[in-house]
Amino acid sequence: MSSALAIAAVTAVLKDILENGLTHDAIATSIGDTLITAIPPDRISVGTDERPQLNIFLYQVSPNRNADWVGRDRIDVRPPSGHPPLALDLHYLLTAYGPKDFQSELLLGYALQLLHEISVLNRDRVYTALKHAVSLSSFGVLSQALACVSIEDLADQIAPIKLCSEFFSMEETSKLWSSLQTPYRPSAGYQASMVLISKDTPK
Repeated sequence: MSSALAIAAVTAVLKDILENGLTHDAIATSIGDTLITAIPPDRISVGTDERPQLNIFLYQVSPNRNADWVGRDRIDVRPPSGHPPLALDLHYLLTAYGPKDFQSELLLGYALQLLHEISVLNRDRVYTALKHAVSLSSFGVLSQALACVSIEDLADQIAPIKLCSEFFSMEETSKLWSSLQTPYRPSAGYQASMVLISKDTPK
């Protein structure tokens, strides 16, 4: 059963996938030094200070549609306490930034192609990404938190996670960016499911 680290861990896996893919993609690397971040869009510098950047932002957490099924029928997923786990879907906004012509389009195209080829975050991918995150200061406080747990156990508990694209209408896009209170940039939505959280923590 996954611990409270699950949400941050899934975000870290997606960030790591984008970072690793960027270093191996000739078109993406031709843009130059590109930031890969997982921060709120209103914290990203735009305008004269804008730079090539891909940002993966967790903008919403919702109950998984199979939550009732998990709680009632899947006795094997219940922790020792007997309480069913909290079953969640994570909704991400992937946004591309660039101060020059075509930079944001190139970066978004690279990211869409990369994530399209990944339908499931399996155990090996999760383990590799979390292990990498522990060693990098760019993952900040998460790297410190991961250093205190067993990465092997956490990867076993989190995976597999299904990753699928979400497409917004113009109205939905307008409402989302208005709520973010930041200038619009080319973006795409993704849903990661199902993330289970219980009181039990990795050993």
